[in-house]
Amino acid sequence: MDIDKSTDRRVLIVDDDLAFLTMLQKVVLKKCACLVELADSAEAALEKIQHWQPSVVVSDIMMEDMDGLELLARIRDMDATITPIIMTGYGTIEMAVKALKDGAYDFHEKPFDNEKIIGSIQRALERTKLIRENRKLQQQLSAPVQNTGFIGRSPKMRETIELITRVAATNATVLIRGESGTGKEVAARTIHQLSDRGDKRMITINCPAVPEHILESELFGYVKGAFTGADSDKDGLFLKADGSTILLDEIADIPVSVQTKLLRVLQEKEIQPLGQTATIKVDVRVLASTNQNLEEKMAKGEFREDLFYRLNVMPIHLPGLNELGDDILVLAHHFLQEFKNEYGRENLEFSTESLQHLLACTWKGNVRQLKNTINRATFLCDTERIEPKDLDLEKKRVDYTAPATAKIDYFFADDYKTAKEKTLQRFTRAYLLDALEKKQGNISAAARDSGIDRQGFQRLMRKYKVGAEGFREQ
Repeated sequence: MDIDKSTDRRVLIVDDDLAFLTMLQKVVLKKCACLVELADSAEAALEKIQHWQPSVVVSDIMMEDMDGLELLARIRDMDATITPIIMTGYGTIEMAVKALKDGAYDFHEKPFDNEKIIGSIQRALERTKLIRENRKLQQQLSAPVQNTGFIGRSPKMRETIELITRVAATNATVLIRGESGTGKEVAARTIHQLSDRGDKRMITINCPAVPEHILESELFGYVKGAFTGADSDKDGLFLKADGSTILLDEIADIPVSVQTKLLRVLQEKEIQPLGQTATIKVDVRVLASTNQNLEEKMAKGEFREDLFYRLNVMPIHLPGLNELGDDILVLAHHFLQEFKNEYGRENLEFSTESLQHLLACTWKGNVRQLKNTINRATFLCDTERIEPKDLDLEKKRVDYTAPATAKIDYFFADDYKTAKEKTLQRFTRAYLLDALEKKQGNISAAARDSGIDRQGFQRLMRKYKVGAEGFREQ
């Protein structure tokens, strides 16, 4: 089997029986895509480990100069990422238990089935690979890439960051597109901060959050008497952004009537406040973002084609989390560190299985969903290691439409008073989390939708230890 000599799949076999060493080497080379080295003593093994850095060490226990259990301890001190496998011709249950307790990944008694030892080595190679990648990713978390606010090292992320930094140096209008939770606001903020307008405040407006009849006056302002209730002049957001940048967030939802006036701003670089015949020149860089299909909206007549081309001067597409590969782990570690500090969980870490679980998940909510998942797991995990069960994206809910017999076990686990209190706690916390997630951490909006005043909503958040930060855009 051809092996890439640069591979990190390296297996060191240690045994003082030379005939056995040669036999096992042939078996491993035939069945595993890996490099194999041999050592006929524990001392020789330690020297090879120091210079060759194997991924897996398969060692006999009974050797003259040093037994396998002592070698196991020395390996752990030298490089804890190496996965050790122990084998012996004189095995007992007690010996196997001790070896596994001391850190052995697996234990095999001679003579063993070749398929079993090969399966064990294959799994050990994968374990070491994941642990080393995990450590490498943690080392990469010292700062967001190029101070852009983005975290990741995948080719797609690097390509996106390079485009953002190049676009930032111009005054061009930028249309930022991507699924919900991919960091469109982060991209806009980065473009502004890296531009020569970065020393001024960027103005942001969430277009669908403003009623249609108010949006025009918010953007362009009005003069006294322009309409009933206009008791004084008001500057619009474009005038406030003069000399700076304005972000039109979720621009796909702007009404067609406002789109026409926005087109004038982009073409003529001037605004006309409501009730005023004269126009005002403005120097504003326009950034726009959307998660919708503008081409479909244009086909339906819901979005002006000429406005689209004015906005789409410099298009940037932000990749979804599922397109970023191992960046999922980079982000997960970044968020874990953030929430460890927030919740005082300094010793918390991911298990190997939980990292595999994160890579296997489908992240429909992208970075925002991942951040919320790590937030909940950090807060709710009751051990020092986050396991796959702590990362469940959907908690089981009680089906109150099911037959009574299906509900009895849930309620009768405790006495009535205790069960009632636990159920109320579960419900209230789940309700608060859901309300905040729907409104991306906006407490006022979540409280309003819940029919609770803001102060009451905040009291419940404090009581049930629910934070809003984890639900906001990355």
